[in-house]
Amino acid sequence: MPRGEKSKYTDKQESKADHIAEGYEKRGVSDKEAERRAWATVNKDDGGGKKEGGSGRGKHTGHPAAHKGGKSGGKASASRSAASRSESAKKAAATRKRNAEHRAH
Repeated sequence: MPRGEKSKYTDKQESKADHIAEGYEKRGVSDKEAERRAWATVNKDDGGGKKEGGSGRGKHTGHPAAHKGGKSGGKASASRSAASRSESAKKAAATRKRNAEHRAH
């Protein structure tokens, strides 16, 4: 398969790349560079094309680049009082306990 061939990408991956490229173009990046960056992002997210190859195995699509949790978190929590955070933690613990009991049945 020649470099740059897109036949193994799903329709969802192609539309994702188009959407990403549009965003770059709106910010003034050239068409060619926007497309290159968009496909690089799709590859980073999905690890390449997902259509079945010769082995007949499709691949699962995770979305690691779409989840940037932890980078900017904590600000909302830090601005709340200790009592408020404690109350939330107790409520969450009670919910987890209730859900665990529910699943056990």
